[in-house]
Amino acid sequence: MDATDRVSPAGAGTAGTAGAAGTAGAQPVDADPAGAVPVRVGRRGRVMGLALACHPGPALAVTALGCALALGSGLGGPRSALVTAAVLTGQLSVGWCNDAYDARRDADAGRRGKPAADGTVEARAVWAAAAIALALCVPLSLACGALAGAVHLAAVAAAWLYNLRLKATALSWMPYVAGFGALPAAVALSLPGGPWPRWWTVSAGALLGFAAHLADTLPDIAADRAAGIRGLPHRLGARGTRLLLPAPLLGATAVLAFGPPGPPDAGGAAALVLAGTVALAGPALGRRWRKAALAGAVAVAAVDLALLLARGVAGS
Repeated sequence: MDATDRVSPAGAGTAGTAGAAGTAGAQPVDADPAGAVPVRVGRRGRVMGLALACHPGPALAVTALGCALALGSGLGGPRSALVTAAVLTGQLSVGWCNDAYDARRDADAGRRGKPAADGTVEARAVWAAAAIALALCVPLSLACGALAGAVHLAAVAAAWLYNLRLKATALSWMPYVAGFGALPAAVALSLPGGPWPRWWTVSAGALLGFAAHLADTLPDIAADRAAGIRGLPHRLGARGTRLLLPAPLLGATAVLAFGPPGPPDAGGAAALVLAGTVALAGPALGRRWRKAALAGAVAVAAVDLALLLARGVAGS
């Protein structure tokens, strides 16, 4: 589940969407795919619902990360734009797949901000958008290079597998690890000559992916459990997840600080101290602010990105 999900009394999300759609012009009636009360949604409301159904926050964050890695690696403007387009279409396909597949379960749980569940946009339209985005992702990824494209498409496939199967299992962490680890690898392989990525960039990405899964799920563990989802964080429980979260965050920064040959420089040491402080503070503040752990993970990821760009993503 997206960390931005909310749980409301049954039907609250539907009512809110109906009110918002009142300013959208024509008002045809769409049936809720989950069997809830039909809502009136205009064309503008459908377009907005489709945009929100892609999980725009995570999609844009990962796309921005891919763009920063591409530009920082020296790919150049046109090539970086190609990598960014491939990452964006992949993320859009994953987000739309998630919302379409979970539409009925989200409606039963009364989750707000889920357009496919509250009837703002039909689930079949979200599925169609996911399929189109995936179809665009394939040639865009392969245009970055055969091996780079294969690595990126494997990460996208892992994310789809998470949506369709692994989210509710003890292996829920694997697609996150694969996806975040594959991103610096795909960028490095997109460089002229396809140089192999440095091991510490892939390892740090994988650790950040594991941390992202824990932080993203932490605020919604109780609601997800009620919906029958039993991923790794749900099995650990909120307390166990909160205690585990700093470990991969610190691990990612440590790999970037100590992985390159030679002694760590002052920048690496400073990044490690900063990341450690933030990583521990985020989960500690989680009981007062539900997104504190996620905010801390994002802050550590930003520190790690700066460290990664300073060291480069590819090597001989």
